[in-house]
Amino acid sequence: MREHPPLDLALSRLDGKQRCPWPGDDPLYLSYHDEEWGVPERDSRALYEKLMLDGFQAGLSWITILRKREAFRAAFDRFDPEKIVRYDRAKIDALMQDSRIVRNRAKIEGTVSSARAWLKIQEGEGFSNYLWGFFDGRTIQNNYRESCEIPAQTPLSARIAKDLKGNGFNFCGPTVVYAFCQATGMVNDHLVTCWRHAECAPR
Repeated sequence: MREHPPLDLALSRLDGKQRCPWPGDDPLYLSYHDEEWGVPERDSRALYEKLMLDGFQAGLSWITILRKREAFRAAFDRFDPEKIVRYDRAKIDALMQDSRIVRNRAKIEGTVSSARAWLKIQEGEGFSNYLWGFFDGRTIQNNYRESCEIPAQTPLSARIAKDLKGNGFNFCGPTVVYAFCQATGMVNDHLVTCWRHAECAPR
């Protein structure tokens, strides 16, 4: 995650559980941390959605996107690539008028071109298999004790980003890709002091 506050240790909440520090006390963020972040995602459509949302996050905080996620889903047909690939200029112009989402034309158009790229991969090996193939199908288990130890990107995320771009995806640089891999459980970057570290460990 790029928006970790400057705290080193997981924090204890009223429920007595130790957590990574980055959700703070925001109930939405805490729920996301406890229920989604780091859980292995293997659904191809859901992986497309998360990658697109991470692209929209670039330059912003993830909590901003998280608060707008339902609006994004409504605006983008639940991130169904088969529908998004048919978006025309009128649809893109309409999305640019939708104040509920991040109105960035390049990112909106990138979502459409990325849908075309997704369909090509999905028709072949499948998007989930394609991505998890970089990890031999198994979560990378990290054991960081402090937030400052967690990298913003890695050589692997750079390789995945290059391959995604080569396949036609947009707004998926190494930092975006690493955040995506953290969120979708391809790497487990919960701190070892966080109760979710063991929960998200590969079985």
